[in-house]
Amino acid sequence: MTLNFRFAIVSDLHLALPHTIWNHPSRFHLVEVSISAFESVLEHLTQLDLDFLLLPGDLTQHGERENHAWLQQRLAKLPFPAYVVPGNHDVPVVLANEQSIAFADFPYFYTKCGYEDPRQIYYIRELLPGVKLIGLNSNSFNDQGEQVGRLDSQQLRWLEEVLAASSDELILVMVHHNVVEHLPNQSRHPLANRYMLANSAELLQLLRRYGVKLVFTGHLHVQDVAYDRGVYDITTGSLVSYPHPYRVLEFRRDRQGREWLQILSHRVESVPDFPDLQHLSRQWMGDRSFPFLIKLLTNSPLNLPLSQAKELAPSLRDFWATIADGDAVLDYPHFPQEVRHYIQTYGASHPNPGIAAGGTLTMIDNNSTLLLDRS
Repeated sequence: MTLNFRFAIVSDLHLALPHTIWNHPSRFHLVEVSISAFESVLEHLTQLDLDFLLLPGDLTQHGERENHAWLQQRLAKLPFPAYVVPGNHDVPVVLANEQSIAFADFPYFYTKCGYEDPRQIYYIRELLPGVKLIGLNSNSFNDQGEQVGRLDSQQLRWLEEVLAASSDELILVMVHHNVVEHLPNQSRHPLANRYMLANSAELLQLLRRYGVKLVFTGHLHVQDVAYDRGVYDITTGSLVSYPHPYRVLEFRRDRQGREWLQILSHRVESVPDFPDLQHLSRQWMGDRSFPFLIKLLTNSPLNLPLSQAKELAPSLRDFWATIADGDAVLDYPHFPQEVRHYIQTYGASHPNPGIAAGGTLTMIDNNSTLLLDRS
């Protein structure tokens, strides 16, 4: 069966009504633009002939009831359906407190956005004839009540059941935490592992078994396309962090069964109170980057002395902004060879043969067409 549909992804909105904004000196999120940036994006998307919109989590700044309610009402006004999953910021606590909703409350805000049965925090919905979306919940709590990125065993059993029952259909999966690594050694890196799904290997095994090729994630706040043995993880940067991106995608299947996914990325260039948003936002990120850079340089695998890390960190001021941009080119010739080579591993040269061969520079993170019928 031939297929052709178009959809958009807007991730990590961190929506915050003005009176709900709370400040922290190291906050990377420019939540002051969350409402105006989202409205700017919706103005563009409503001019397109979209079939649906995906929002892969961190919809709100910190799970505030008012912010969830505002988004629920705004999505109801769109001319196309929108589907959501919870991010760690949306359900930060098991039980409601003075700031955040309870974990179990989340689906009740979004019964029109996938959760037709709000008693369950994951779902499968038909998007179009022959096309279904699975929305997963990657937020769990350990015995100490701490939030972790993991699919619980009951959800995995449910997932296998619905995949087995949908073998003749195109399945798209949306989940907040990353499923395929987007950064070097992401699953084990002390600064990056919290962005990965802890049991991603188990999920990937299921997806491969049932031929699921496309997973859409958020959480990491970068533009990146990663591939691992048949599965693409397309992660989209945050609307409130540089470069304030969103994506428009088109899926095509021809009569011979060949499948393509065209990815086009856009960014919010300005909003009323921030006319030069791109420049200001990159500067905002750089101003707050020093503590992160010190951790990066002094942690494994570099383990640099603090004094050396302090010398190198200023040169890396735009390191994370460049990665967030996607298709990063990173080279610091004046750095010691070991450090230079390590930093280069964060760039767009992918050793994974599913994306590129021979470590060649491959610009696919923002604008590309993926051929999906790869064996």
